[in-house]
Amino acid sequence: MTKKSLITGGAGFIGSHLARRLLEAGREVTVMDNLFTGTKANIYDLMDNPRFTFILHDVTQPFWGQFDEVYNLACPASPIHYQRNPVETIKTSFLGMMNVLELALKTKARVFHTSTSEIYGDPNVHPQPESYWGNVNTIGLRSCYDEGKRAAETLCADYAREYNVDVRMIRIFNTYGPNMHPQDGRVISNFIMQALKNKPITLYGDGSQTRSFQYVDDLVNAIQLFMAMDPKKVKAFFAQKDMGVPVVNVGNPGEYTIKQLAEETLRQLPESRSQITFQPLPKDDPKRRKPDIALAQELLGWTPEVPLREGLSRTIAYFRNAAL
Repeated sequence: MTKKSLITGGAGFIGSHLARRLLEAGREVTVMDNLFTGTKANIYDLMDNPRFTFILHDVTQPFWGQFDEVYNLACPASPIHYQRNPVETIKTSFLGMMNVLELALKTKARVFHTSTSEIYGDPNVHPQPESYWGNVNTIGLRSCYDEGKRAAETLCADYAREYNVDVRMIRIFNTYGPNMHPQDGRVISNFIMQALKNKPITLYGDGSQTRSFQYVDDLVNAIQLFMAMDPKKVKAFFAQKDMGVPVVNVGNPGEYTIKQLAEETLRQLPESRSQITFQPLPKDDPKRRKPDIALAQELLGWTPEVPLREGLSRTIAYFRNAAL
């Protein structure tokens, strides 16, 4: 029997890639999105597929359907978008997660939740393992997203412990690739669009803060591997680790300064007349961010394969064509 998959936030950057991959695997795929940051342009090519359905709906409102698995990707993920309406952001993280879990509880669906490296805040531990509890400002400008995702993880953990819902969580580190929103405010899309338009490349602080950049195909590989695992094996693995709840970091541990990223972007766009400029560092902006991926490697046999230079080249090609 064909498996039925629901992707909340499936018209967004990562969700649209996941939808394609699940269709390629023979699934029936339903995408639910309110198009706050997602766009139908990301999924236009899927609309004629008889195994694909699009539903315009806000995940903060209850919904119903019979699915074998639910992938919860519904939430603005860039500071520009999640700070535009912070109350809606935290509602999406918390109420959206609760609605997904309530559906799973009633229908016995397997749940995948996209958490984030932002739950570590401005970390005092480097690189960040899953056992690190984070250093997060609960009332800062970024907390609507950071704390919303932390609360969503708590919900997942409690539904798993109390109701035995089959939940798997991935804490996603900076991910990039085609279908990113050109104005989403994240550093890679910012730099590429600025360079293509010959505008100043804006660095905050002195550009020495670091990030680890993961190409979207690597992330989707990890998601599929995790969701395909037998529940007994998953439970036994995390019990052995004294964690109880299935959550793993997924990111590329290659660490780059933001200045290095700007320089590589300009190197790949030699025709650009952009110059690097510096602006004050935003409040609560993390100084270092790098995943410890030992758990994902051990559990999934997964390691990211696409280096930054190659992934950046593919992403520049996408933005170049999208800007035409």
